[in-house]
Amino acid sequence: MLIFWPIWVAFVAYAFLLAPADSPTTWQLIVNLSTGQWTDINPIVIALFNLMGIWPMAYGAVMLFEQSERFQPGWFCGASFGVGAFAILPYLALRKPRAESALPTKPLLKILDSRWLAIALILGSVILLTYGITQGDWGAFVQQWRSERFIHVMSIDFVMLWLLFAVLAKDDAQRRGAKANLLVVCLVPLLGALVYLLLRPQLSAASAAAPRST
Repeated sequence: MLIFWPIWVAFVAYAFLLAPADSPTTWQLIVNLSTGQWTDINPIVIALFNLMGIWPMAYGAVMLFEQSERFQPGWFCGASFGVGAFAILPYLALRKPRAESALPTKPLLKILDSRWLAIALILGSVILLTYGITQGDWGAFVQQWRSERFIHVMSIDFVMLWLLFAVLAKDDAQRRGAKANLLVVCLVPLLGALVYLLLRPQLSAASAAAPRST
């Protein structure tokens, strides 16, 4: 859908032109977060950074089942691990999915279709959210959000991924024959998307129940 191109352009322009400037310690902060050197880092930032790693797995669980007529969605899903919604928005603009889903015949798709993955992601998210909410310094986080580009953009990126997920979930639900009211859970940031993955009909079960043509 063409509507996603202006949203992407606006997001890029805001991130690089209007968001707070980079901090001199930004790169070191990213390195420390990525390598688990979390001493003296606000737990809210630690939790948010790790939650941003859960989002691409949630997106992969819907994107990789799309039978696109133009390209492989895996490239965009993989890029989202590094740049989040900056990769998802172009995919939404370019995609032209088919009506049917890819069947979970490959090991990766079987994992993504599994309820166990959804349960693991929910447990991980709850742990991270509890840690960040209860142990974090919210006053310091607000100050960091106002003054540091990385934390500022990462926070907005989280919100963008939350808002965009329902677009893919809607098509995923239609392909799986899920009830439309199941999408209501996506109104809850991140956890709603993961609950959707837990409750949606599994393709393996649907395909096994489908009558075979002779």
